[in-house]
Amino acid sequence: MAIPETGDARESIDDHESGDDVGTGDGPAGDDGRTVGAAAVLGLFLLALAAVTLFDAASLSRAGAGPLGPAVFPGLIGTLLAVAGVTMLVRSLRQWPSAPGPAGVPAGRLLRLAALVVLLVIFAVVLPIVGYVASSTALFAGAAFLLGSPHPWRGIAYGWTLAAVVFVVFDRVIGLSLPAGPWGF
Repeated sequence: MAIPETGDARESIDDHESGDDVGTGDGPAGDDGRTVGAAAVLGLFLLALAAVTLFDAASLSRAGAGPLGPAVFPGLIGTLLAVAGVTMLVRSLRQWPSAPGPAGVPAGRLLRLAALVVLLVIFAVVLPIVGYVASSTALFAGAAFLLGSPHPWRGIAYGWTLAAVVFVVFDRVIGLSLPAGPWGF
């Protein structure tokens, strides 16, 4: 590996210090609309979690409690969650107008994702009807096919083997019953 001359190294340090590679918002470089939106959703989630925590803390009984009571620590955690949620939400909303739009997602990727979601819904619907092994085999093989497996028959074989092993371990060894379906497995 070649060691750069002092002039080259100084130029790269100057570029970094000048902020040429820093994004337009307060966040890390490359914040786009999706990243800013995800931070806003996380902020809302933290606010909801804070509300639940503070509500539960307020409902704790003070009977027989010391000077602080049992609600102090959950109240502190709820307050910190609320502060973090508000901070994330405000920063995201401030960055939203200046955040560049997301790079285009190829249509094939979105179609594949939608097909995987449909496959999971179908799995949930047919699971009690055809049983765990058959529905899990179809789910595994379908997912492998959608994700680009070059050997579809191997996907079916691997899916059946994995589903059968999981069924035997859970249903026969551990004793947690899985849907058996009309074939008994």
